[in-house]
Amino acid sequence: MTREFLRTMLTPAVLAAQQHYYGKTYKASQPAPAPDELGSDEIEFVQQRDSFYLASVTEDGWPYMQHRGGPRGFLRAVSPRQLVFADYGGNRQLITVGSLQRQPRVCLFLMDYPARTRLKILGTATALDARDVPAEVSASAPPTGHAATPERIVRIDVQAFDWNCPKFITPRFTADEVETAVARLQARVRELEAELAQRPS
Repeated sequence: MTREFLRTMLTPAVLAAQQHYYGKTYKASQPAPAPDELGSDEIEFVQQRDSFYLASVTEDGWPYMQHRGGPRGFLRAVSPRQLVFADYGGNRQLITVGSLQRQPRVCLFLMDYPARTRLKILGTATALDARDVPAEVSASAPPTGHAATPERIVRIDVQAFDWNCPKFITPRFTADEVETAVARLQARVRELEAELAQRPS
């Protein structure tokens, strides 16, 4: 857990809850000199994801969670302090986009279910009309491309991050991951069948 993440999250109410349930609190750190930078492990993890959850807050103070998915690598780290992704047309509610105009604070929740690993990232986000930033549209394109045209580019300035423990994460596998695992088993079955076929009866 980074110092800036703890500094941001350990509010007086959080510390009071820790004291109530556990009789002690985490040590609150001094203000960090600058936002945390993503390291090579974090950047690699981010760019291997094909989905993540994005939490924002409406102007009335209600939390809102949204799922975003795409080709592996659609969430891109353009620097250790900035992430971007292309946002496409959906149900046209634009709850996240509208909320960011008043409250830019967000939390990203990234999961690797097979490895039972999760990464939380705090930041401030800006939604940009894709028609106004063609260069950023090109820079944020996922490695394998996308059939649709982006409506927006979402830019996230990283404030802090935290790796969570694997406890209680239920392993889940994508169709591609299952297909890869099954392909190895099928290849082994074919090898064994070939060996059996060559044995004298």
